[in-house]
This record gives sequence, structure tokens and C-alpha cells, in this order.
Amino acid sequence: MKRIIIFLLGMIALVELQVELTGCAQVVAPTGGPRDSIPPVLLTANPKEGTTNFTGKKITLDFNEYVVIDQLRENMLVSPTPKNDPYVDYKLRTITIKLRDTLEPNTTYTINLGNAIKDLNENNPYKDFSYVFSTGSVIDSLQFSGKVQVAETGKVDTTLMVYLYKNLDDSAVQKEKPKYIARVNAQGGFNFKNLAPGTYKVYALLDGDGSRTYNSKSEMFAFADSTVDVGGHARPVTLYAYIEKKQTPPVAKSTGTQDKKFRFTTKVPAEKQNILGDLNIEFSRPIKNFDKSKIILTDTLNSPETGVQINIDSTSKKIRIANNWKPGTYYKLIISKDFGTDSSGTALSKSDTIVFKTKDETDYGTIKLRFRNLDTSRHPVLLVVSGNEIINSYPLTSSTWNAPLFSPGEYELRILYDENRNGIWDPGDYTQKKQPEKVYAIPQKINIKANWENEIDISL
Repeated sequence: MKRIIIFLLGMIALVELQVELTGCAQVVAPTGGPRDSIPPVLLTANPKEGTTNFTGKKITLDFNEYVVIDQLRENMLVSPTPKNDPYVDYKLRTITIKLRDTLEPNTTYTINLGNAIKDLNENNPYKDFSYVFSTGSVIDSLQFSGKVQVAETGKVDTTLMVYLYKNLDDSAVQKEKPKYIARVNAQGGFNFKNLAPGTYKVYALLDGDGSRTYNSKSEMFAFADSTVDVGGHARPVTLYAYIEKKQTPPVAKSTGTQDKKFRFTTKVPAEKQNILGDLNIEFSRPIKNFDKSKIILTDTLNSPETGVQINIDSTSKKIRIANNWKPGTYYKLIISKDFGTDSSGTALSKSDTIVFKTKDETDYGTIKLRFRNLDTSRHPVLLVVSGNEIINSYPLTSSTWNAPLFSPGEYELRILYDENRNGIWDPGDYTQKKQPEKVYAIPQKINIKANWENEIDISL
């Protein structure tokens, strides 16, 4: 009996211990391990990659895991350019490519799927996948490379494509598809592989309508001045892309109830007036019958300012008032209600007077730039850019430039080589074989601080 009691007491203690441990422990689901970041691996290709004397119509690619095709149209490039792109399909671990064109004899073909091949679970891409074959006895192995730069900004646009033409007629790029196509990478470079020897014309294009032809002056385009001889060692080229005629964005139509009142807005007196710029007044509707004599700028004693210039912009909705502003000074702007009307004859409901103050000199920084390797014979112009908008330009006549007053902020700097010395960037013209003016983008941004001397060295 004593043994039975001891056994039962032991069992009760063991149960209590298990309950205590279970109550204190936290149940955690097992982890799945690190995320899979390995792209699919090509196991076999049939016919094998690099096949010569190719006569088939179908290519199968087998991978080590389940794969999918993503954004094929954006990724696939076939060279030489076919009339009809191949049909590409996938199932489980296999991708099938079916050719839909008659292949040219003795020609090396490249089917580049870019980053379209991905694994099913984690979407890891097989980067820059290419399959090469030849209908002849050899695989062409020549290469040609270069760089594309946007002429107006000096920057890179990776949406551009580079075209090679065997047809050397100037109109070929406007009428027919190119022989070979290459992408522009993040550094602006391009590289053609598996080329046949010969003489080519080279272009770059941001193809707006998918025709792979330069058929609109609003498309970004670039051309080389001379043909390229792809032989033993073809020299790299740099192409400068431009838009000859930029499209004017459509005017948005108002969908709400139109305000019957004719109004205007301005940032002053909520903000101090910038002594380096114009005072801008924006109206709710285009102005008609504009009489600038009915807009008067005075000091606080109502004495009119001399040398004031009042202009209306091309939209007829904004008035710019230019003046030799004195720092830290109060002004009055008097706008008579009969200064003008909108197109329906509606005038302002009343005359208005705006009292405002200009910024002090301590609200600005000073700036001094020292340039190394600046070629003043090319008529350089310093472009100051904020938010992709050129806010100021200054012709450079020496390797140093300074401004005693400069608005604080972060800016991007560019150098325009102004060939015709008109102070602005000019696009190219393919029909006249005129290249665009070049802009050099300075990599480093500048940060101007108020009431601070900012000295910066820039190496070009």
C-alpha cells in the first residue's frame, strides 16, 4: 500500500512540473530559414546554346526549379530583328521558344530575354538571359560598344535603345526596323555582341509608338556623325540624344463648377519677396484688355517706383513684376479693379493693395565656384537646376564664378557648351545632320546656406 501511495505522489508531482513548464514556455512556429535569393539555373537547352547550322523552329530550356515569364514584351530583344517576334511560353521547369519567321542563311541570331525569366516562388530573375545560334557554320563574335547621353541634361536614360542598320541610307531609320538592337544600361553604356563584320549606321531612340523607327520629332533620338566599321577593333562612340520638338502638355479641363469671380493669388505678403527674382501674380482665368498702367508699385509713402517692368506671360494668366528690389524694404502693390478683365468681360470685384517686405541680405548665402579644366573657348554657360527646372544661367568667361547673394537650398549644376552663344540649349536636327548642343552634368550637388560663405571646387 505504501508503495502505491509513493507512486501516486510521484505522478502528481510530475504532472504539476509539466503544467508549470508549459505555462512558462512560449510556443514558436519553426522559422523558414533565409529568403531564397538564388536565380533559376539553366540545366539544358535543346538545341544547345551556340548551335551552328540551326534549322529548327523550336527551342526548349529546362531549369532546376519552376519558372515564369514576366514582362516579356519589355524584356525581349531578337537580333537580327524579325518581322514577327518568337512565341515564348512556360510550364513548370520548362520554357519553350517557337520561331515564327523564316531564318536568314549564314546568320548569327541572339534571343535576349533580359530579366523576364524568374523563379516561381521568390521572383528571382535570371539576369540578361541570351540564347545564341547560327544558321551558318560559325557563330559571329564581333562586338561594338559605346555610350548614350541625354544632350540637354548630361544624364542617362535607360529607356533608350541603340539601333544598328546595315542599310546605310539616311532614311532607313525612318522607314524600316534596325538590324540589331541593344539596351542602354544604368551607366549609359551599350554593347552589341555576336555581330557580323561590316559597315553600320548607329542610332539611339526612345520609341514612342513601338514601330522601332524614328517617325516623330517628339521622340528622343540620337545619331552618329559617321558610319561604324565593325571589324577587328571598332572604336566606341558616344551618342547625344535630344528631342527636336517637345510636345506641349494638354490643358486640363475643369470638371468642377467654375468660380464666377475673377481672382488673383500671390505668395506675398505670406512670404518675403525674393530680391533676386520677380514678383508673380497669378489670375484664375486668362486676362483680356490688359492695362499695365493700372498696376502700380510704390514705397510705403506712395511714391511710385521707377524702372519697374510689368509683363504678362504666354498663358495670359500670370503677371511678372520686375524691379530693382532693395533688401529689407516695405513696398505697396496697387492693383486697380479695371486693370483688365477675363475673356467674358468680368473684372475684379474691387481694387486691392498688397503690402509686403523684401528679404534681407542675411537671408542669402554667398557662393564662389572654382572650375578645373573649364574650356572657355566652347562658350560654357553655368546652369543652376532645382527640381529638374533651370532657375538661372550664367555665361562663364573664366575658371572662377561668384555671386554675393544666392538663395539657400540644394542645387544641381550643369555646364552648357553654347555653340551659337544664344544662352539656351539647342536640340539637333537629323535632316540637317546637326548635332545637339552638349551639357555636362556635374555629379556633386551644392547646398547653399543662408548668411554663409560657400566656396566649392569643381573638376570637369
